[in-house]
Amino acid sequence: MVNEELFSTYHNKKRVVLATLHNPSGMRVQVTNYGAKIVSLYAPDKEGAMADVVLGFNTFEEWRDKETYFNAIIGRYANRIKDGRFSIDGKEYQLTLNNGTNALHGGVVGFNERVWDIVGQTAYSISMHLKAADGEEHYPGNMDVYVTYTLTRENALLITYEAKTDQPTIVGFTNHAYFNLEGEGSGTVHNHVLQVFADEYTPFDDTACPTGEILPVDGTPMDFREPTRIGDRIDDPFFAPGRGIDNNFVLHANPEKKRRLAAIVAAGGRTMEVRTTMPGLQVYTGNWVEKNVGKSGREYDVQTAVCLEAQNFPNSPNCPNFPSPVLRPGEIYFEQTEYKFV
Repeated sequence: MVNEELFSTYHNKKRVVLATLHNPSGMRVQVTNYGAKIVSLYAPDKEGAMADVVLGFNTFEEWRDKETYFNAIIGRYANRIKDGRFSIDGKEYQLTLNNGTNALHGGVVGFNERVWDIVGQTAYSISMHLKAADGEEHYPGNMDVYVTYTLTRENALLITYEAKTDQPTIVGFTNHAYFNLEGEGSGTVHNHVLQVFADEYTPFDDTACPTGEILPVDGTPMDFREPTRIGDRIDDPFFAPGRGIDNNFVLHANPEKKRRLAAIVAAGGRTMEVRTTMPGLQVYTGNWVEKNVGKSGREYDVQTAVCLEAQNFPNSPNCPNFPSPVLRPGEIYFEQTEYKFV
């Protein structure tokens, strides 16, 4: 178990803390305000046995210096933006490039490396606030961002995102949780069975940035509409053999913006349902995880986790046929994603 005292430190003159959420059935989640990250998530299997099902580390310094995206809130814009460029109302913006020729996950210092302010907490929920200044990583607009983690009686971790801006800007948040339902440090996710409720996907170019096309999954390795063992698909030449899956699925239309079932993953006697209001789901199998020792003392490597990142489509600012990521003054950004253990 992570030592809470080790998180009683300061980063950029702001205090870093660790909060623990409980529900009546014994499920437990630890969250830190550094990057608004999920530090641990203890979920039951079908016999009621608990295991920590997210990768992570034991000390603040490891969270800061090793895998900086582990279980973090990603922003101002998750995933890739082609050439780091976009325009709003005819005005062009050039973002910081931090992934080859593209901008990735909010830039060099994204929300995942900021210390958030805790603005509310109960035994089962915590709310955090971040002020994103106009011009940070060259994004326009002063933006107030709120994230709330709620652990429900139904063994679901609900993430609620809210934001407002004083200038037109682009918004695309996600949580980058690295799941292994057999327990963190248990090896690869090859035996995980995945189902994604998507009929289409967004193909990408040689920089892993979507081209703007939307294609059917039918007849391709992207077809996870039926439960599929990840190990049977992960090294298909369609993906990145030896690395894995890192692709965006187009979820079914959701005009009422209700949380609807996006994916189911099962392993180790645990089944997790993913529900979201967002239009896309990135499935990522830890393709670039370094050989790092995690919380259990065991090594993490490529393909030892699966991320199910509900999101706006990557490169949406440059693809008019994708759902618009533009947020304007007077509007409220509101999205939710739920990870439920059944």
